[in-house]
Amino acid sequence: MRILRELLRTNFSTLFSMGLLVALPVVGSSSLSWVLYQNQQLLQHLTAWQILLYFAIIAFTMAFALTPTTFVALVTGFYLGWWGFPGMVLSYMLAAMVGYTVASSLDHGKMMRFLHHFPKADAVMQELKNESWQLILLTRISPVLPFALMTFVLTVMRVDKKRFLSASVVGMLPRSMFFYWLGTKAQDVFALIRDPDSGTAGKLLVVGLIAISVFGLYWLFDRALKRALKKPQKNSA
Repeated sequence: MRILRELLRTNFSTLFSMGLLVALPVVGSSSLSWVLYQNQQLLQHLTAWQILLYFAIIAFTMAFALTPTTFVALVTGFYLGWWGFPGMVLSYMLAAMVGYTVASSLDHGKMMRFLHHFPKADAVMQELKNESWQLILLTRISPVLPFALMTFVLTVMRVDKKRFLSASVVGMLPRSMFFYWLGTKAQDVFALIRDPDSGTAGKLLVVGLIAISVFGLYWLFDRALKRALKKPQKNSA
């Protein structure tokens, strides 16, 4: 109990923020779906400045978990077509950097300092940081891991910013391109949001990406644990 109280006392803002990032995507996507339903012409025939504003807004909403990245890919693909894909990728990069900056300012390394009380856990985290590019790639490639939450978790681990950005972009491309393609082929964006029917091949792709993420992360954690256990522990006496 003492350890739990210390965890809550020293990391309350971090844990509270992570809890919000789990709940907000459902609320945000539902609210924006309602807005689009009530204003179905909202994203049609946009001017150049309006398009830039749109990409800035979705960067903000993705960074703060107001919209899942899958939702953004579907909607952007439907309304803007393939020529809007580069803008979505740039918005994704901006969202990742905003999330990284905000999480860093909230955590200030407190969670990692707390882990110093647990040498084995701290050693595992250090091993994972050494494999941070692969770790980031595997968390981003999964269609089911929330973007904003994983940004926060990876930032708390204090992964390198350049690795974080490059691996985030590479990892998001397979699933984002797939859902973007679904958006470009859809006839009704609201039916697509409710049920993004991807067909057999699409379902196999999604399952494959999830499997790669799950088994890849298991392999990374297992290797990090084995390496950490082989290292001599520091004597705290």
